[in-house]
This record gives sequence, C-alpha cells and structure tokens, in this order.
Amino acid sequence: MDGKYITFTIKEKKGIALIAHDNEKPKLIEWCKKNCEILKKHRLYGTGTTSRMIVDATGLSIRAFNSGPLGGDQQIGAKIVEGQIDFVVFFSDPLTAQPHDPDVKALMRIAQVYDIPMAINRATADFMIQSSLMNESYDHEVINFKKNVKDRAESL
Repeated sequence: MDGKYITFTIKEKKGIALIAHDNEKPKLIEWCKKNCEILKKHRLYGTGTTSRMIVDATGLSIRAFNSGPLGGDQQIGAKIVEGQIDFVVFFSDPLTAQPHDPDVKALMRIAQVYDIPMAINRATADFMIQSSLMNESYDHEVINFKKNVKDRAESL
C-alpha cells in the first residue's frame, strides 16, 4: 500500500474507556456490573464522575480523568492518540443537548481516525465485549501519520 497505512496491534489486554452522559450513567453502571468479570481483565479508563460511580458500584479499578465537560473527553482522545486506549464504550444521550458536544464529536472523530472500536449504546457494547476478538490481539490499518505530514508539507 505504498506506506500510506501502518499496522497497529490491539493486544489481548485492552485499554477500555468507559464514558456516559448523565442520563445514561445508570445504564453504563449496570452494563459494567453485568460484564465485570470481562472488564477486570483489561485496563480501564474513564471520565471523572462516571468512573467514580462505576468504581463505587463494582469495585473495578479505573484510571479516572476529568469529567467530560471539564476536558475528560479530550484526555481520553489524547490517550487514543498515545496508543493507550483501544476500545471506547460511551453511552451517549441522544435526546438531551450537551454543552460539551464539540468535545464528544472530537472524541468520536479521533476514535474513527485511529480505527478504534466505539460503542455508543448498550447493544453495540454487548456485541463488542462478547466478540471473540476481546480475547486476542487484533491488527488494524491506520493512516501513516508521518508519511501524511511529510507529503502534506511537500505539497504546500
């Protein structure tokens, strides 16, 4: 593919981000309880309030960042770029306006750019976590950013 793409590997032990809008937090907590045995085998990350509520309800160990409106979504996005987060579960609320909607869109965009699996509802999260790929490494193609920058710099 002439160097346009490079292969990244999502390892068996995945970095999983757990995020939920306020109205969706109870659903995510219940989902985490249901999937606690699977989740405890992975590295967990989350935004502030959501992480605290999940930890209190499940005892899972989660590295918490700021709350979403205070930059937590951006911190999760940065960890995707750094290769620490491989999988995002974000129970979003489609019926309530969110003041930090641009941050959410930026997170969704970076997950797409880096070809990171992202569930935005319970059904998708169930399919993802029950996939056989949860127990094995997975190679995926991502844009070769160094080549992309070099080509852009030469063309401008």
